[in-house]
Amino acid sequence: MKVCVVGAGAIGGLLAFRLAAAGNEVSVIVRGAHREAIEARGLTLVDYLDGKSSSTQAMHAVDDPGSLGPQDVVFIGLKAHAIPELLPRIATLIGPATMLVPAINGVPWWYFQREGSEHDGLVVRSVDPAGAMHAQVDASSIIGCVVHAAAEVREPGVVHHTGGKGFIVGEIDRSLSDPKTERIGRLAAALRDARLDATVSSDIRKDVWSKLIGNLSFNPVAALTYAHMGRICGSEGLLDVIRPMLREGMAVAKAYGIEIGMTPNQRIDVARHLGAARISMHQDFEAHRKPEIDAIVGAVIELAERVDLPMPVTKMVRALLRERAISDGLI
Repeated sequence: MKVCVVGAGAIGGLLAFRLAAAGNEVSVIVRGAHREAIEARGLTLVDYLDGKSSSTQAMHAVDDPGSLGPQDVVFIGLKAHAIPELLPRIATLIGPATMLVPAINGVPWWYFQREGSEHDGLVVRSVDPAGAMHAQVDASSIIGCVVHAAAEVREPGVVHHTGGKGFIVGEIDRSLSDPKTERIGRLAAALRDARLDATVSSDIRKDVWSKLIGNLSFNPVAALTYAHMGRICGSEGLLDVIRPMLREGMAVAKAYGIEIGMTPNQRIDVARHLGAARISMHQDFEAHRKPEIDAIVGAVIELAERVDLPMPVTKMVRALLRERAISDGLI
């Protein structure tokens, strides 16, 4: 398959490496020293799930999407706040049969497109303030994706894969009928061939929420404390903050028709599988990058306010998180 990964950072870099190693024609859209290193030496993956093995794959690294032409699959691995600026620039990558796969955190901009309820077409302003992303992308090209993996870029051209290999994909209109069954099957097969654990979901929004409630709670706590996932899961004091945030997130999901189907403690047990991984917002604060506060926390609070649901603990933690980000000059 002809694949382009837009934003080959941590998760994007893991995808690009694995898909290239499986024999796909992979290009990456990336900037700065990371692009220069990949173009000069290839992309190196240090895999902690395989005895800390290290290997390198050559691939085309550019900062101008216009030079590549239409792709079979375009993965978006950017931070949520970086997507609106780049979407118009990647239009040339998307042909009539291209699968556009946003492998992103938080509430995705496409969430209420082809959703089928009374909320169909709703624009989540915390993610898409002007509604531009809804207007720019044909929703029929989008395939939802939820990532259960952890990775870091610790130096230009080098991605460290520190936990998990799960990639859940699903049609955003909940359809598994032809010809979409064929394309989602091909995508899942390509991910499996790339030694990733790919599953096809018949309701990708439920999978979005199952991960989102974890990000909503664990990410802010990790960013405020600089504690890795294993340390958070081993601290009853921190879990006393996590549990009410999980309950609040589950209540919002239910208000929009999604039953998570697990207790807060069961969701915490899922998080334990990431071991000592430093999760994304923790990495962003340490690296002095803008964190995804709006997409991960603000968007859920926005959805709660639309249906008059209180989120007292989540709002309190967001206030602390935003003040920390402002003090650090990140927002």
